[in-house]
Amino acid sequence: MPAVPSCILDPLREEFLALLPERVDEHPLGCHRPRIADAVVFDKLVQVLMFGAGYERIADATCSATTLRRRRDEWIRLGVFDRLRLACLDAYDKMIGLDLDHLAVDGCTTKAPCGGECAGRSPVDRGKGGMKRSQLCEGAGVPLATVSAPANTRDDTLLPQTLDALKDFAPLPADVLVHLDAGYDYRPCREALDERGLAGQIAHRGEPAPIQVGRRWVVERTNSWLNDFGKLRRCTERRRDCVDAYLALAAAIVTVRALCRAAWLLYRWDDRPRSRRIR
Repeated sequence: MPAVPSCILDPLREEFLALLPERVDEHPLGCHRPRIADAVVFDKLVQVLMFGAGYERIADATCSATTLRRRRDEWIRLGVFDRLRLACLDAYDKMIGLDLDHLAVDGCTTKAPCGGECAGRSPVDRGKGGMKRSQLCEGAGVPLATVSAPANTRDDTLLPQTLDALKDFAPLPADVLVHLDAGYDYRPCREALDERGLAGQIAHRGEPAPIQVGRRWVVERTNSWLNDFGKLRRCTERRRDCVDAYLALAAAIVTVRALCRAAWLLYRWDDRPRSRRIR
């Protein structure tokens, strides 16, 4: 049984393989061991992301743990994971339409017990190792960009870097409203919004406001979606580029799932799921 439903995994795998460059075998004799198929390795990496297990536990007779790590690093150098994320967003924008009039940004802290470049003392977990991600999403909760950092990094310091990801979605609508919680109620945050021509709706510090007020709740839901992935909920990767690769792959899965759910009401196709409740 696949780690994610076939209606999500099959188109995602097909798009991923299409993004890979053609490989040329340069071995002079051609007597080396056969290369494991890219589709097999991709499915294994999706399992690593979903279950959060080590590579040795996912590896079997079809693919070793060494092959998983080597192919992962090869694809990271090629930048394929981020291109897959952008391709999924482009498909969603063409078929459904991204709601860029309303954006939401928020931070989320998860565990990082193995340390590394994105690990720091977590202020919400008794100083244990943790990772923070600054999440940007559009009005319906589709993830647009994610910035990883150690857990002891303040949310407001990550806002400029998070908003810089909007360059991939230019041109933006005329009046873009960014919804932020009280953790961004600081002058540098307002300056960062003004420099980019964005308007901000920021909750005020010291005033109680439930999360349902405004349109900030969508980013909280997006963080919950991403925390369903075991590798993000308890990150054991030590290198930032590996963390960012899994974040991009998770965002692509969430985007395709949101696309299938929204398209279920608007389109008809042969292998259309019987229900729009796609897990």
